[in-house]
Amino acid sequence: MRRMCCAMAAMILLASTPSRADEEERDHGEWRERLRTLLPKMGHRNWIVVADSAYPSQTAQGIETIVTGEDHLKVLRQVMAELAKQRHVRPVVYLDKELAFVPENHARGIESFRQRLHDVLDEREVHTLPHEEIIARLDKTGATFHVLVLKTNLTLPYTSVFFELDCGYWGAEGEKALREAMKASDGEKLPKQERGP
Repeated sequence: MRRMCCAMAAMILLASTPSRADEEERDHGEWRERLRTLLPKMGHRNWIVVADSAYPSQTAQGIETIVTGEDHLKVLRQVMAELAKQRHVRPVVYLDKELAFVPENHARGIESFRQRLHDVLDEREVHTLPHEEIIARLDKTGATFHVLVLKTNLTLPYTSVFFELDCGYWGAEGEKALREAMKASDGEKLPKQERGP
């Protein structure tokens, strides 16, 4: 009787404990809602990454990684659509510099992917940096700011797309004018305060 009770308890425990597959399935279904929830909170200096499946799990406190289990370009389109709805931020797009040099004979399908990626990015201005430099930036950013990494099922190298969020209603020209005005005011003498009675 005792053995039967122990066996039943073990079966109940196993059935109620989520498996790794259950956790991954949950992640697959929740990434869209997580993106929608986070975007209004995100702002200048936050990042969103649509990553290939071998993208590393970074340990900086602010880096959150979700395994989407979905097609890379599908996730990318969804992220871009959600970003387009936001008035408070605008994305600055980065790609790994290495992507342009990956040869087809070492990564079958890379030529087709590059063309499809170009079509999805739709003439947006794209910056390129060496992969390690981008990873270092994200590590540094993740120490203070939130970074959301959405891993896809893509198995081609150097295909991650990085969005650095910038302020959507304040640009470089306005910032430059502001800094120049502040610098000019530093040289002005402030009026002396009158002494009280």
